[in-house]
Amino acid sequence: METMKPPSGLAEVRQEIAQACREAGRDPASVILVAISKTFAAEAIEPVIAAGQRVFGENRVQEAKAKWPPLVARRDDLELHLVGSLQSNKARDAVALFDAIHSVDRGSLAEALGKEIARQGRRPLLFVEVNTGGESQKSGVLPQDADSFLAACRDRYGLAISGLMSIPPVDEAPAPHFALTAQIAKRNGLALLSMGMSADFATAIAFGATHVRVGSAIFGSRTKPL
Repeated sequence: METMKPPSGLAEVRQEIAQACREAGRDPASVILVAISKTFAAEAIEPVIAAGQRVFGENRVQEAKAKWPPLVARRDDLELHLVGSLQSNKARDAVALFDAIHSVDRGSLAEALGKEIARQGRRPLLFVEVNTGGESQKSGVLPQDADSFLAACRDRYGLAISGLMSIPPVDEAPAPHFALTAQIAKRNGLALLSMGMSADFATAIAFGATHVRVGSAIFGSRTKPL
């Protein structure tokens, strides 16, 4: 059984976001908190919804399909974001279920998403994931390939990309990676930046993050394997 923080964790994160925005000279309303609920059951999510959180993130399509439809059926103002890697054969389910997909990272997936978006008539927000650290174990487009991939998403696959997502290497300072992501977004005219997690979202906000992905600071530690 997971160890859960009470909803006060949500209030603390909101306060920290507001403080980071003040220090960066930004409006707190310009930053969307995505509460990462992966591995947590509906019983853990419901108190966070009751405390006013409306945007949630999941890593896996199958897990989200199993627990979110009943929650969404009870509230029509919830947003569900896919923040984990997406297999092309799960594109149909992802487009049907999620309001945003943060992990567009290769041509085969872009093609599958384009077909499903056209077929279903649903248009989730799309973020291209950039592997700023060039880490072989991580998904994401390499920084030097980002411009051409974004052009292909638009011109070849008919996708409207709204922003970029990145996850800095755990053993490096996050600031240069956030700065690089912001630079790529700016030169490509992208307004949204999904950057920053529990340990570094204040730094991400200083570099322009519009979406911060926070899980453990809200829900507590996880005991299930990720």
